[in-house]
Amino acid sequence: MADSIRNRYDFVLLFDVKDGNPNGDPDAGNLPRVDPETGQGLVTDVCLKRKVRNFVQLAKGNASGYDIFVKEKTILNALIDEAHEQPEVKSKEKGAKTEAARGFMCGKYYDVRTFGAVMSTGKNAGQVRGPVQMTFARSISQVVPSEHSITRMAVATEAEAEKQQGDNRTMGRKFTIPYGLYLCHGFISAPLAAQTGFSDDDLTLLWEALLNMFEHDHSAARGEMATRKLIVFKHDSALGNAPSHKLFDMVKISAKSTPVRDFTDYEVRVPGQPDMPAGVTVIDKL
Repeated sequence: MADSIRNRYDFVLLFDVKDGNPNGDPDAGNLPRVDPETGQGLVTDVCLKRKVRNFVQLAKGNASGYDIFVKEKTILNALIDEAHEQPEVKSKEKGAKTEAARGFMCGKYYDVRTFGAVMSTGKNAGQVRGPVQMTFARSISQVVPSEHSITRMAVATEAEAEKQQGDNRTMGRKFTIPYGLYLCHGFISAPLAAQTGFSDDDLTLLWEALLNMFEHDHSAARGEMATRKLIVFKHDSALGNAPSHKLFDMVKISAKSTPVRDFTDYEVRVPGQPDMPAGVTVIDKL
């Protein structure tokens, strides 16, 4: 396994949605997630990690070390059992089997060594605290969800057709927001990366995924979504050279007009290197 990263990173991710639903809430009829007090839109960290996982699957396929642990229709305990069947795990004494299985899972699965995982649900492979963590994304401005009636000129069963006397229409609902620019904060820990083996190659793939994850995730429900900015703060040390919240506060975003309906309606100011605290380098990746 390649050497793990030696620097701490913090990052700001900006992405937008136009005439779509970026993250439906199953507890609210799949309406776009909204903060009820401020009206700001929300996208969960789980949603964003899913898109990263999907991109890695597309980009790496079955390449060694880049499999995905949490993917559609997977039986997780079966994958944990597979780890315990490996010769390097089976040969260990009982007390060391869990740690050996954990190491195997980190080496095989990109998302385990990146985001972490709970792998104590069957044969115990321990728990991994991932070096990469992200917050919920929150829209800069208030969003107003809209409900649209939609019609399909067909029905699913003969019984429906008979009931409609041949009209054969299926009515439905679709929820969108006109426009939203969302901001997410991310954190990458070098000490935790040393525990999972998260390497510089893994980091490069993460940046690639964050920049391109919406390009292969288009659907009628999501409208137009795109990454607009990825601003990375690289620390010279493993523990960091400045508090993350102070770095995040240096990114200024303001609306030039209201209501906002496009990314060009915002002004995004990224700090320059002369403004940076000692030991921190700012990298504007997009």
